[in-house]
Parts: sequence; structure tokens; C-alpha cells
Amino acid sequence: MSETLASTSDTTVLNGTSGMHTRTEKIAAGLKRRHAVEKRFRAYGLMGIGFAVACVVLLFSTIIGNALPGFQETRVTFEIEFSKELIDPEGSNDPKVIGDANFRKIVRDSFYALFPNVSGRRDKRELAKVISSGSSFIVRDMVLADPSLIGTTQSISLPLSADLDQFFKGGISAEVAESERRVSDKQIGWLRHLIADNRVESVFNTTLFTAGDSREPELAGIAGAIMGSFYTMIVTLALSFPIGVASAVYLEEFAPKNRWTQLIEVNINNLAAVPSIVFGLLGLAVFLNFFELPRSAPLVGGMVLALMTLPTVIIAGRAALKAVPPSIREAAFGMGASRWQTIVHHVLPLAMPGILTGTIIGMAQALGETAPLLMIGMVAFVVDIPGGFTESATVMPVQIFLWSDAPERAFVERTAAATLVLLGFLVTMNALAVVLRKKFERKW
Repeated sequence: MSETLASTSDTTVLNGTSGMHTRTEKIAAGLKRRHAVEKRFRAYGLMGIGFAVACVVLLFSTIIGNALPGFQETRVTFEIEFSKELIDPEGSNDPKVIGDANFRKIVRDSFYALFPNVSGRRDKRELAKVISSGSSFIVRDMVLADPSLIGTTQSISLPLSADLDQFFKGGISAEVAESERRVSDKQIGWLRHLIADNRVESVFNTTLFTAGDSREPELAGIAGAIMGSFYTMIVTLALSFPIGVASAVYLEEFAPKNRWTQLIEVNINNLAAVPSIVFGLLGLAVFLNFFELPRSAPLVGGMVLALMTLPTVIIAGRAALKAVPPSIREAAFGMGASRWQTIVHHVLPLAMPGILTGTIIGMAQALGETAPLLMIGMVAFVVDIPGGFTESATVMPVQIFLWSDAPERAFVERTAAATLVLLGFLVTMNALAVVLRKKFERKW
């Protein structure tokens, strides 16, 4: 019987040991599965990040690749005789007389002198298309700025036409049949003759940053759009920042917690997600049709963008105020400060870095908006650089939109160049927000 008990005891121990081994194996298998799931999840995350980075790299490489030629322009240098008989025969130096002179003839005759063998009327018209059609205006402005040029002969550098500029940069190939390209074999031959005479050079395209819009790609610039964006952003900041901060302070520090304030908070959060074109419709109905403010003006554009930016500023301001520890308020109250003094002297300065960060992000979003400005007429073709808040103007995103719809190939590179400039402004503003947050934020 003792042998039977011993046998039973041994069997129980073996069964227990076997059960422990089974549970251990199950636990190990479960851990292995969880580790495998974790590895797969991390791999999926890395794949997602890699795909996002690849898309960003592809986007920027495409933009930069198209934009780099836009920062270069091709110019031809030749001697121009500023004939006194054609410009100011009486020597009055009157700007009106000088401005009415036939500078087109002056430029073309000087350019024709480089090709004495070209005599036919048709050939001369084709030869005149080698240089920009706006060359006469460039020369006129030079003489108006410096009347002492009258009666002299000067070596002047003028831009090539957009088509010849594209050929020089490799955008148009001479191997293509003449009927399928915008430049003729004769024009290519004349350009090569100028290149052989060292009269053609590629320089930095200062026109892109100093001129307004133009129908001719080689004369088009973003200076007008930059100034329009500048005036628009000033109006947006002047309206959205004080109103947004005041609203955030009231809702967070003074407003009672009831259904009305809850309704206001819900509507503010909803307004932050409303499509921007809705604000454009509001501006069209209220600012233009009802108040009859000037169309296509930075004043109206800034007011529309301020409405769009306000929810972002209010939400960021409330979050920054809420992040200030209650002990700051309690200490101020304990020292006898009023609620207004506590907020102005203690809470608001500590919350200001977060408020500024939200404001800059909201301004960066407004800088890149197009749809609401299209609704109030800021899509107009504006040649002159605006000089005030009520003058007709456009902004950078709208300028990019207009150029992207232009049929000329030369506008493609200028569209990419303007996009790169706009992205530079946006990246700078977001970087400024990060720097301000890092510099002024406090650890509690």
C-alpha cells in the first residue's frame, strides 16, 4: 500500500510539473506573440513615417527643381543710343515729354544694328521678338530716373523674351520640329550669334522680387503680391490679436459657467473647423455688399482673414490661460490684488508665450489662404505695387493661383519660385512660434 501511495504521489508531482511547464510555455508563447505584434506595429509606424517623409521630399524636390530656373533670367547686352531728337528735342527735361518718347523705336533700332544683314520687314519683326517686348518700358524708366542719359550711348542689359529664355535654359529643344515649338530656327540662330559675341548671360532674377504682375513672364514679379500680403497681414493681426485675447480672457476668467457660455464655446470650436470659403462669402455679403468697402483691397482681405483667425487665437489663448497654475491667482488674491490686477499683472504675462504661438500659427494659416480672398475680388490682375490698405492688391497664394493657370511655359517656373518663397515665409513663421514657445515657456 505504501508503494501505491508513493506511486500516486510521484504521478501528482509529475502532473503538477507538467502543468507548470504547460503554463510556462503558454506564457512564453503569449509574450512571443505580443512582441511580434509590437514589432509589426513599430514597423507599420516606421513605414508610415517613411512614406510621409518620402512624399515631403518628393514635393519639395519637385517645387525646388521647377523653381530654380525661375530665380535666373537671361539678359542680352548691347549699345543703345539715347537720341536727343527722339527723346527730348527741346531739352526741357520734362518727364511728360520724355515719357511720351518713342523708346520702342530707340531700342529696336539699336538691336537691329547688331544684325545688319537682316533687312526684310518680316525678319525684323521676328528679330524684335528675341528681346522682351517690355524692354522699351525698362529703358524709358531708366531715362526718367536719370535724364543725363539723353544724348549718350550706353551699354544696356535687357531681358530676352520668355520663349528664348526657355530655350537658353533648355526648356525648349532645337531638336523638335520648328512647327512644334514657339521659337523659330532664325531666332535660334540669332541667339547663338549673340552668345558667340558674349552678349548673353544668365543672372539672378531680381525682377521677380522688384516688379508687379505682368502678362509677359520675363517681366512678371511678386513684389505686388508680397506688399499685398504684408498689408493684409497687418490688418489681420491688428484685429484678431486684441479681440481674440480679450475674448479668451473673458471666457476663461470672467464668464460664468452656464448654458450661454457653453453655447459660445461650442460655436467657437465649430468656427475653427468651418471651411475658409464660408468666411469669404461672409465678407462678400457684409463688407462689400452691405458696407460697400473697396473691392480687392487689403483692408477687406485682412478683415475676412481676421474672422477666420479669431477662433484659433481664442482657443490657443484659453489653453494658455488654463495652463497657468491656480496658485499664481491664489497668491495674488492673498496679497490683496483684484481680479483684474491678477490677470493683467500675473496671469496674462505668463500665458503670453502660448498666446503668441497660437497667434503666429493662425497668421501663418491666414497667409496661405486663397479661397476667401477669391470671393472678395482679390483675384484681379494688379500690375502696380500697392501703396496702402485701400488700394487694389493681390496676395501671394492668389498670385500663385493666377500664374498656375497661365498658358505660357515660363510661368511654370515662376509659379514654383513664388510657391517656394511662400513656403519660406510659412516655415519661418512656424519656426518663430517654436522659438518663442521654447524661450518663454516655464515648467511648473
